[in-house]
Amino acid sequence: MPTRGAQDMNNPQKTVLGLQQRLRLDTETISATIRWALHFGAGRPTPGELAEAEGLLRGHIAVLLTEVREEAPDQKNPSGAEVCQMTSRLKAIGRQMAEGLGDSPLAAHVKVRHLARDCQWLLAHYTARAGW
Repeated sequence: MPTRGAQDMNNPQKTVLGLQQRLRLDTETISATIRWALHFGAGRPTPGELAEAEGLLRGHIAVLLTEVREEAPDQKNPSGAEVCQMTSRLKAIGRQMAEGLGDSPLAAHVKVRHLARDCQWLLAHYTARAGW
C-alpha cells in the first residue's frame, strides 16, 4: 500500500508544502545556522562550507518566507509605511532566493551573509508573531 508521501511524489510542490505544514519550525536550529553563517566573516570558509550554509539557509528561508507571507498584511493594498517596507523586504528576499552563489569566493561569501541576514529578519518576524 503506498504511503501518503509516495502519492505526493508526483507533485513535489505539494510534498514540500505538506512537510512545511506538518513540521514545527525549529527556531533554535535556524538561529544556530544563522550564527554559524555570520561567523564566516571572522575567517575564510571553504567553498564546501559556503555551499552547505547556503543550502541550509535557503531551506530555512523557504519555510520562514511562507510563514511570514501568510501573516503579512494584505500585499495587494498596502497602507502605511511599515506595510510597504515589509512588502518590499519580502519581495527582495524572494529575488535574493532566485540568485545563485556567484562565480567567486568573495561573491559566495557575500551571498551567504545576505541569506543569513534575510533569514535573521524573517525569524525575528516569525517569532514576534508566534509570541516566542
